[in-house]
Amino acid sequence: MKPTGSSFLCGLIGAGIQASRTPAMHEREADEQGVRYLYKRIDLDQLGLGAEALPELLTAAKRMGYAGLNITYPCKQAIIRLLDELSEDARALNAVNTVVIRDGRLIGHNTDWSGFAEGFRRGLPDAKLDRVVQLGAGGAGAAVAHAALMMGTKRLTIFDVDSARSAELAASLAKRFGEGRAVGGTDLAASMADADGLIHCTPTGMAKLPGLPLNAKLLQSRHWVAEIVYFPLETELLRVARAKGCRTVDGGGMAVFQAVGAFRLFTGIEPDAERMRRHFLSMGSE
Repeated sequence: MKPTGSSFLCGLIGAGIQASRTPAMHEREADEQGVRYLYKRIDLDQLGLGAEALPELLTAAKRMGYAGLNITYPCKQAIIRLLDELSEDARALNAVNTVVIRDGRLIGHNTDWSGFAEGFRRGLPDAKLDRVVQLGAGGAGAAVAHAALMMGTKRLTIFDVDSARSAELAASLAKRFGEGRAVGGTDLAASMADADGLIHCTPTGMAKLPGLPLNAKLLQSRHWVAEIVYFPLETELLRVARAKGCRTVDGGGMAVFQAVGAFRLFTGIEPDAERMRRHFLSMGSE
């Protein structure tokens, strides 16, 4: 049931988020639902702050009556120790992208994993998932790895610039999903030669961090490639992969469907996912 006379103040905490489409998606859907909704960007770069400012920002959000906050790089894991409660998914993933504020309590959720899974299913519904390589083991990477295994990936090999972090994530996943389902990678070329597809979960390819996250020679036409970067929607990785004949899915699906989940948590209102997707796409490809 839709709350009557409700208004919602929400926000996004992260670094370099001026190009984020999340505020517009939330506000437009609220307009369509007939509720008042203001979604603010809290950009750490513009404020000259780092993740160490999270306690102060959370206190301010509670005092100002925020209904919830989305959390993005570099705060998805740093915020956990500051929360009063975690959903089962957030606890398992050790990453939070959505914080609901209720009666002065901060409750952490993760809608990244379900958002990625829904976007992947729609974009690559028949993708082979026997052996998958993932680049990136940070907060988003943890959620996407969880999604990959939930979708049926038999063996997920995870690489990160910090090899200890990829090994730690793989060990955590193996405890939940079974021995051997996730492993920390040591030889990217060998893993790609044996893989069905590639999932990219690092910031490389974002407008402010252009480039490729791996040597283009490692991509073959038989690979599928899934991206989570969505600004720009067409990253260099996707351009190179498509030129080689790879099937691809861009980061838009994850962006839309994580927002669908967050909107539902913040408001208690069921959003129209297709309408939110259409609005996202209407904002262009750059």
